[in-house]
Amino acid sequence: MDYLYVILGAIVVIIVYMVVTMLRLRKAVVPLTQEEFIKGYRKAQLIDVREPKEFEAGHILGARNIPYSQFRQRHKEIRPDLPVYLYDQHSGKSGRAALFLKKKGYTKLYHLQGGFRQWTGKIKSK
Repeated sequence: MDYLYVILGAIVVIIVYMVVTMLRLRKAVVPLTQEEFIKGYRKAQLIDVREPKEFEAGHILGARNIPYSQFRQRHKEIRPDLPVYLYDQHSGKSGRAALFLKKKGYTKLYHLQGGFRQWTGKIKSK
């Protein structure tokens, strides 16, 4: 019977963690639909946080690649005074990148809902 309490406790901890993370993400970054993203990304810094191999396979026209795995070292390449539009394959890494940038003082943070996999706009591939 004790193992049921342990399992139940673990499930509660996981749910609380997920809710807290979701609330932090909502405060840090504005999710945009593809239409909203297209309207504003030319006036902003467009950052693809996927790995270089994924970036080379195809990316949104005009995007710079700063992989999430290198974000701590390379975040200074992003200007804090301009809007930052982030995207990745599914939106998970771009959300974490936004939380990191928020801690560093960036305020104009946006990310593409659904990520690159749902993008139907112009792309560039090698």
